[in-house]
Amino acid sequence: MELRKAFGTALKTLRASRKLTQEDFSQVSSRTYLSTLERGLKSPTLEKVDELASVIGVHPMTLLASSYLRVDSNLDQDELFAIVRRELLQADAVPSHE
Repeated sequence: MELRKAFGTALKTLRASRKLTQEDFSQVSSRTYLSTLERGLKSPTLEKVDELASVIGVHPMTLLASSYLRVDSNLDQDELFAIVRRELLQADAVPSHE
């Protein structure tokens, strides 16, 4: 599945799972724009992903992970997070919480 369509499907699925309507996003997006995202016609900015996730009540990575799991049907959730964890550690990109 194409990434834009996968993101749209993930967004719609998460929105529906929380019983939210497109109108519930009116503080961060128009219903028309949300519809174009859900249909995979447009791609959101990182800031928009953050705002949408906030309305849904999930971490932005949940939206992105759900999207990428749809793009690669051979990859499961545990494998995806293992890849991300390994790459973050290799890049030393995770700030220390000392």
